[in-house]
Amino acid sequence: MLRIRREFRSEIPPNRSSNAAARRWSQLFSKQIRYVAHVMGPTLVALAFAGISSGVAHAQGTMDFSGAQTLMGTFKTFAIYAGAIICFGGLIFAGIRMMSGRFQDAIPGLFGALFGAGVLGWGAGWVGSLTGQSM
Repeated sequence: MLRIRREFRSEIPPNRSSNAAARRWSQLFSKQIRYVAHVMGPTLVALAFAGISSGVAHAQGTMDFSGAQTLMGTFKTFAIYAGAIICFGGLIFAGIRMMSGRFQDAIPGLFGALFGAGVLGWGAGWVGSLTGQSM
Protein backbone atom coordinates (compact mmCIF):
# COMPACT_ATOMS: atom_id res chain seq x y z
CA MET A 1 0.00 0.00 0.00
CA LEU A 2 2.84 2.33 0.72
CA ARG A 3 4.32 1.50 -2.65
CA ILE A 4 1.14 2.49 -4.52
CA ARG A 5 1.10 5.87 -2.85
CA ARG A 6 4.71 6.50 -3.79
CA GLU A 7 4.02 5.64 -7.43
CA PHE A 8 1.00 7.89 -7.43
CA ARG A 9 3.00 10.73 -5.94
CA SER A 10 5.85 10.24 -8.37
CA GLU A 11 3.57 10.47 -11.41
CA ILE A 12 2.07 13.84 -10.50
CA PRO A 13 4.53 16.26 -8.98
CA PRO A 14 3.01 18.92 -6.75
CA ASN A 15 2.03 22.22 -8.43
CA ARG A 16 2.44 20.82 -11.93
CA SER A 17 -1.26 21.13 -12.75
CA SER A 18 -1.38 24.73 -11.57
CA ASN A 19 1.74 25.55 -13.61
CA ALA A 20 0.18 24.02 -16.73
CA ALA A 21 -3.02 25.97 -16.20
CA ALA A 22 -1.09 29.19 -15.69
CA ARG A 23 0.99 28.52 -18.79
CA ARG A 24 -2.15 27.79 -20.81
CA TRP A 25 -3.81 31.01 -19.61
CA SER A 26 -0.72 33.09 -20.32
CA GLN A 27 -0.45 31.70 -23.87
CA LEU A 28 -4.12 32.41 -24.51
CA PHE A 29 -3.81 35.89 -23.06
CA SER A 30 -0.70 36.68 -25.09
CA LYS A 31 -2.46 35.51 -28.29
CA GLN A 32 -5.37 37.80 -27.54
CA ILE A 33 -3.03 40.73 -26.88
CA ARG A 34 -1.24 40.10 -30.18
CA TYR A 35 -4.57 39.88 -32.00
CA VAL A 36 -5.85 43.13 -30.49
CA ALA A 37 -2.57 44.87 -31.34
CA HIS A 38 -2.76 43.48 -34.89
CA VAL A 39 -6.32 44.73 -35.35
CA MET A 40 -6.17 48.05 -33.51
CA GLY A 41 -2.59 49.05 -34.35
CA PRO A 42 -3.19 50.61 -37.77
CA THR A 43 -6.24 52.46 -36.47
CA LEU A 44 -4.32 53.93 -33.55
CA VAL A 45 -1.46 55.00 -35.83
CA ALA A 46 -3.92 56.65 -38.24
CA LEU A 47 -5.68 58.46 -35.39
CA ALA A 48 -2.35 59.67 -34.03
CA PHE A 49 -1.40 61.19 -37.40
CA ALA A 50 -4.92 62.58 -37.89
CA GLY A 51 -4.62 64.42 -34.60
CA ILE A 52 -1.34 65.95 -35.69
CA SER A 53 -2.53 66.97 -39.14
CA SER A 54 -5.90 68.33 -37.99
CA GLY A 55 -4.26 71.57 -36.91
CA VAL A 56 -2.68 72.08 -40.31
CA ALA A 57 -5.75 72.38 -42.52
CA HIS A 58 -9.47 72.36 -42.07
CA ALA A 59 -10.71 71.36 -45.48
CA GLN A 60 -14.45 70.78 -45.63
CA GLY A 61 -16.43 69.52 -48.54
CA THR A 62 -19.95 70.52 -49.40
CA MET A 63 -22.90 68.19 -49.69
CA ASP A 64 -25.89 68.73 -51.90
CA PHE A 65 -29.17 67.56 -50.39
CA SER A 66 -31.43 68.83 -53.18
CA GLY A 67 -32.08 65.27 -54.32
CA ALA A 68 -33.10 64.22 -50.81
CA GLN A 69 -35.47 67.17 -50.51
CA THR A 70 -36.99 66.31 -53.87
CA LEU A 71 -37.47 62.71 -52.75
CA MET A 72 -39.06 63.79 -49.46
CA GLY A 73 -41.30 66.17 -51.39
CA THR A 74 -42.44 63.17 -53.45
CA PHE A 75 -43.18 61.24 -50.24
CA LYS A 76 -45.15 64.20 -48.90
CA THR A 77 -47.19 64.41 -52.09
CA PHE A 78 -47.83 60.67 -51.94
CA ALA A 79 -48.99 60.96 -48.31
CA ILE A 80 -51.41 63.73 -49.26
CA TYR A 81 -52.91 61.84 -52.19
CA ALA A 82 -53.02 58.48 -50.41
CA GLY A 83 -54.66 60.06 -47.35
CA ALA A 84 -57.25 61.77 -49.51
CA ILE A 85 -58.08 58.56 -51.39
CA ILE A 86 -58.34 56.54 -48.16
CA CYS A 87 -60.49 59.23 -46.53
CA PHE A 88 -62.90 59.56 -49.46
CA GLY A 89 -63.06 55.79 -49.92
CA GLY A 90 -63.97 55.32 -46.27
CA LEU A 91 -66.62 58.05 -46.46
CA ILE A 92 -68.14 56.55 -49.61
CA PHE A 93 -68.16 53.07 -48.03
CA ALA A 94 -69.77 54.43 -44.85
CA GLY A 95 -72.30 56.50 -46.83
CA ILE A 96 -73.45 53.53 -48.89
CA ARG A 97 -73.88 51.45 -45.72
CA MET A 98 -75.81 54.23 -43.99
CA MET A 99 -78.11 54.78 -46.97
CA SER A 100 -79.00 51.10 -46.93
CA GLY A 101 -79.90 51.40 -43.23
CA ARG A 102 -77.01 49.34 -41.83
CA PHE A 103 -75.47 51.91 -39.52
CA GLN A 104 -73.50 49.30 -37.61
CA ASP A 105 -71.73 48.21 -40.81
CA ALA A 106 -70.83 51.85 -41.56
CA ILE A 107 -68.59 52.18 -38.48
CA PRO A 108 -65.51 50.56 -40.12
CA GLY A 109 -65.89 52.94 -43.05
CA LEU A 110 -65.92 55.92 -40.69
CA PHE A 111 -62.77 54.65 -38.97
CA GLY A 112 -61.20 54.22 -42.41
CA ALA A 113 -62.06 57.84 -43.21
CA LEU A 114 -60.51 58.90 -39.90
CA PHE A 115 -57.37 56.90 -40.71
CA GLY A 116 -57.19 58.52 -44.15
CA ALA A 117 -57.48 61.95 -42.57
CA GLY A 118 -54.63 61.05 -40.22
CA VAL A 119 -52.44 59.99 -43.14
CA LEU A 120 -53.40 63.15 -44.97
CA GLY A 121 -52.60 65.51 -42.11
CA TRP A 122 -50.03 63.92 -39.86
CA GLY A 123 -48.22 61.90 -42.53
CA ALA A 124 -47.62 64.87 -44.81
CA GLY A 125 -46.77 67.07 -41.83
CA TRP A 126 -44.25 64.56 -40.52
CA VAL A 127 -42.56 64.14 -43.89
CA GLY A 128 -42.48 67.91 -44.32
CA SER A 129 -40.96 68.39 -40.87
CA LEU A 130 -38.07 66.09 -41.77
CA THR A 131 -36.89 68.45 -44.48
CA GLY A 132 -38.09 71.76 -43.05
CA GLN A 133 -40.72 72.24 -45.72
CA SER A 134 -43.77 74.32 -44.91
CA MET A 135 -47.22 72.88 -45.30
